[in-house]
Amino acid sequence: MRSSSTSVRRGRRTALAAGALLAALALTATACGGSAENKANDRPDATASRAGDDAGGEVRVPADLADRLKDHGIDVDRWRDGGWKDWDKDEWLREARDFVNPVIEGLWKPERMHSAEEAEKTVTTKDASAAQGLSDPEPAPVTAVAEKTPYHENAAPVGKVFFDSPEGPAVCSGTVIKDVNHPGRSNLVWTAGHCVHAGANGGWYRNIVFVPAYNDHGRSEAELSGADPSEIAPYGNWWADWASTSNGWIQGGSESGGDGAAYDYAVLHVRPEQGSTSLEETVGAALDVDFSGPTAVEAGTMGAWGYPAAPPYNGLRMFKCLDAPGRFSLAPNLPDMYRIGCTMTGGSSGGGWFRVAGGETMLVSNTSIGPLDHTWLAGPRLGADAEALYQNMSRTYGGR
Repeated sequence: MRSSSTSVRRGRRTALAAGALLAALALTATACGGSAENKANDRPDATASRAGDDAGGEVRVPADLADRLKDHGIDVDRWRDGGWKDWDKDEWLREARDFVNPVIEGLWKPERMHSAEEAEKTVTTKDASAAQGLSDPEPAPVTAVAEKTPYHENAAPVGKVFFDSPEGPAVCSGTVIKDVNHPGRSNLVWTAGHCVHAGANGGWYRNIVFVPAYNDHGRSEAELSGADPSEIAPYGNWWADWASTSNGWIQGGSESGGDGAAYDYAVLHVRPEQGSTSLEETVGAALDVDFSGPTAVEAGTMGAWGYPAAPPYNGLRMFKCLDAPGRFSLAPNLPDMYRIGCTMTGGSSGGGWFRVAGGETMLVSNTSIGPLDHTWLAGPRLGADAEALYQNMSRTYGGR
């Protein structure tokens, strides 16, 4: 996420709409009756299942994935022994069809999760002013507020996305979304494109995992010392067996978002490290996605949820910001994005933006970029291209 130093400020918040958003989200989060304690007790503890470490634990590779690895010249045994750490730029899997993500049981232990660095896309003042006239005035900062605990009762669809990049373990945020073709049994997670793929100058990240309701009770680092892994991952670890992001991000994404920022979204299809119940059934919640792409004026108040990890935050607690969005554009030839005031930092990238439509809380965007001074966030408007990506994921992988 990146920020700018534009002096004009905008402060448009509606308390009534914000309250409705919060109430609707809490209702949605518990509507399916999910209970972190009950679900955790119904399955073996995923995060403590095997003694895997950074060199790799046991790698579970289905036959079709083994064949794809072989097609890419990847030796499964070598991958198991830490070969996934080889980030040869000439062989970095890049194209949409190249995604591979074998399960390495026990790799993402609590300590490794906490060591993950925030993934952020930062814009400079120059970037932010490149399309002046197409962007609304910079919003006034909105101080992020800590979400109530336990998270499984107040924001159950929200979690953290962990992955390995060439620089080491990294972290984003994500949201459990409904699967229109598999109602009540969704295994889909919405996040940012830059949380799964490096964009124009790189390829797919590795060891991508979603952890819903991470650190469910918002414990401090001291309180978590020696804690049971189920306190960190109450619903276990969910590995992405497929990921899709937009061609716009793959071709145009950059360190500052670049031409890909307006297309910076992704969908994961996940499966549990242990067990077979669907993500939606396990968590007890999932949100519909609003692909109508309402304008900033039409959208009304939005809320952004996520786990900011860069100072002054440490990635252990979930936060949220509520604001009325304005338009933001990085260039005249690019689609405009939503922008809200928010002080969340890196690590909140990929976190869902929610709005209430027809009495229902829906995901309408995700955190993509922000400024260096962390005063606002911008996210893509989701339209026909995003819906096509989602539908393809649902039809092709949703029934797995």
